[in-house]
Amino acid sequence: MSSNFVPQNKDRALPSSKSFAKRLVTIGGAGLLLLIGISIATSKIGARSSSQQVSTPRVLPVETVEVQKVDSYEVLRSYTGEVAEQRASQLGFERAGKLVWLGVDRGDRVIKGRAIAKLDIRNLQAQRARLLAQKAQALAVLSELKNGARTEDIAAARAEVSNLQNQLELEQIKADRRKNLYEQGAISRENFDEIAYAAKALNDRLNIARSRLEELLNGTRSEQIAAQQAAVRQLDASIEELEINIDKSTIRAPFSGIIAARQVDEGTVVQSGQSVVRLVEDTAPEVEIGVPTQIVPMLEIGSKQTVQIGDRAYQVRVASILPEIDPATRTRTVILKLQGNRRLVASGEVGRLQIAQNVKASGYWLPTTALLRGERGLWSSFTLIESEGNYRVEKRDVEVLYTDGDRVFVRGMLSDGEKVVSEGTQRLVPNQLVRPIAFQE
Repeated sequence: MSSNFVPQNKDRALPSSKSFAKRLVTIGGAGLLLLIGISIATSKIGARSSSQQVSTPRVLPVETVEVQKVDSYEVLRSYTGEVAEQRASQLGFERAGKLVWLGVDRGDRVIKGRAIAKLDIRNLQAQRARLLAQKAQALAVLSELKNGARTEDIAAARAEVSNLQNQLELEQIKADRRKNLYEQGAISRENFDEIAYAAKALNDRLNIARSRLEELLNGTRSEQIAAQQAAVRQLDASIEELEINIDKSTIRAPFSGIIAARQVDEGTVVQSGQSVVRLVEDTAPEVEIGVPTQIVPMLEIGSKQTVQIGDRAYQVRVASILPEIDPATRTRTVILKLQGNRRLVASGEVGRLQIAQNVKASGYWLPTTALLRGERGLWSSFTLIESEGNYRVEKRDVEVLYTDGDRVFVRGMLSDGEKVVSEGTQRLVPNQLVRPIAFQE
């Protein structure tokens, strides 16, 4: 039975080995061509992508600021002066003498009127005692003249007149007797003349006594009282002059202040006007600063200002402005009264007054980081220019007029409202494409 089996499907019979080899060669060639095509296509796509990357320019993000045009700016100018004490005196005596007491030392604070030093005044005290005694005597005489004669004095004067009258009558009786004796030749001419002269002398004494009695009865004349009053006033003037000299023997503080120097010690014989101590007033010191004449109208009397002294700022008040111009500096001196804790400031320190001055000029404020060094002493900045939906930078020359910290006032090829690159200018070149950070959504 097996030898008689016949296949039913001739199409599914296995091909011959030669036919199969031809088919395999055909399929391999087609695959190779497909791989080569895929490789070529991949290369073209990669080349196209690389070409697109090279042709796309780089866009840098930048910070910008919008500039606004202004017609003026303020300049803070500084003017230098010196701190000066309000008053300082070299204190000494107005008369020469020996210094016996000095009650202060350097650095001591004294109030007005306090005694500081004294001279030896013993001789002046003795002179004052003598003048006071003379004045007492003169006053007693003046009182006697004003009160007039006492009754006892008048009675004594009357008694003296009566006594002289009696003596004169007796002498006249003797003279009459001697005359008879002289005529008879009993006595000499000399004896007769003695009696006559004695009677004449008694008559003169009687006249003086009568005048004195009359003066006592009439009272003291006004001229005598006036003369005695003048003598008393003269003694008063001498005593007052002596009191002044005694007072000048003591130095008193003419104002409150601090003893800055002590020149001599006790026991020294000082001369008139010689400095004993130096006194500096303990009040608000003044700062004297010279300013140009055009600045003077900006400083009103009484206005408040700020002065820098050392590393501290102090409030000051404009006390006065001197009318004359300093011929050396061509400035006028402004007197500023220091406010606050004045003890922190010493005379001779340097003070600086800062004044904001308005300058008329058109320009723009830029941050200092927006500047690039240009040519011929100029500076440059990058301005944003819109181009086909993008932004590119354009270099503009500017001139710096004023610097204020981290910003500058410039004028040049800028327009109101333009955007200027404020940071990173060193990364840019003209026509560089940028993306403003301020515009980023």
